[in-house]
Amino acid sequence: MTNEAQAKFDAKWKRIRDAIALKEPDRIPITPSPAIFPILNAGYTVAEVIYDTSLEKAKDAMRKYLIEFDPDNATSLGNYAGEGPLMELQQPTTMRWAGMPGNPIPENSLQQYIEFPFLLDDEFDEYWDNRDMWTLTKSLPRSSELLKPLADFKAPGSIRALASLVSRPEYRKMIEDLWKIEEGYREFTPRIQAFNKEMEEMGYPIIRGGGAAVPFDGYSDHLRGTILSLEDLYTRPEEVRRFIDATFEQTIAAIKASKGVNDGKQVFMALHKGMDGFMSDEHYREYYWSHLQQIIAAIVEANKIPFIFTEGKYNSRLKCLSEVAPGKTLYHFEEVDMAAAKQALGNVACISGGFANYLLNYGTRDEVIDECKRLIDICAPGGGFIFETAYGMDYAKRENVEAMFQTVKEYGKRG
Repeated sequence: MTNEAQAKFDAKWKRIRDAIALKEPDRIPITPSPAIFPILNAGYTVAEVIYDTSLEKAKDAMRKYLIEFDPDNATSLGNYAGEGPLMELQQPTTMRWAGMPGNPIPENSLQQYIEFPFLLDDEFDEYWDNRDMWTLTKSLPRSSELLKPLADFKAPGSIRALASLVSRPEYRKMIEDLWKIEEGYREFTPRIQAFNKEMEEMGYPIIRGGGAAVPFDGYSDHLRGTILSLEDLYTRPEEVRRFIDATFEQTIAAIKASKGVNDGKQVFMALHKGMDGFMSDEHYREYYWSHLQQIIAAIVEANKIPFIFTEGKYNSRLKCLSEVAPGKTLYHFEEVDMAAAKQALGNVACISGGFANYLLNYGTRDEVIDECKRLIDICAPGGGFIFETAYGMDYAKRENVEAMFQTVKEYGKRG
């Protein structure tokens, strides 16, 4: 890294750290999630980037974004860049992505998630009796067409019986494709890591260093689906608690084990099912916040920064979010009264987000500038504010993105 790049890197990192520590940095950091905006800004389609296994198009798009807009951080290549052939081998039943066979979604679409329950009503006893076998014969085959042969798996009584089972044509094909997937990611992952290093050597810190999840989200996302998980709060509360307790222990253990790895970086947590109205305040505290609060504390204890991405409206949850150690946590909001968030959290946690993406997509340059200034006036005084859009910039108009960056960098200067 050159001296100039190192100085830029250090200034950007300090700006972000100061904001999280509730200090006023030299100017407000701006770290929006670019999502697929760099791809479209560079003139590529999402589909061609997903199927460009060289990663050159994705890297070109990200370099262009960093150089032209100069955000205060870099983000690792995502949105399944270069993974198209590997995704085809995996054959997920829960995903649709741009460029996949049959083109079920447009070539510039974000990936689409298809939700359905993995754990059926009559399988709870089986699940708890042998979670490993249930995962092997139920969850995995339901999640992937590749793994369908596992649905008929029966534990063999001998090596000979096992050899006979896995020698069937459908098992041979599955195993060969699994080998290809593993070999593909062994070659793919180091190239992602090398580009991460390149971006940092350009002077852009990669601030994410891990992820975690609220146990209830795991129950809803990976077992029962949204509707059934909320019904279960009333019809199967003991089952929900049993899953949460087991998952919570594993989550805390993993966080503790991460101490010494990526220290000082952010641990990303998307709150999928905690928004206003999704569950009662009583249920939120019992099934959601009580565990999230302890996970946040564990992340802080592990020398990392909890980055809590609140999905949906979060006005009724602000009191809970304030119950953390001061100056250690970053809360991102998709939709909230930012003035109320500043009042509730201003002396406790750094806040970000709240900038409506529709303004970038459909608004005028002046509307973007006015909204940037309004948010800065509300959230910046006293420190503890990072400027981010509500969610990924995706289909934003270039001139509006330019206006946003320029306004934050000029209007957001200290003094």
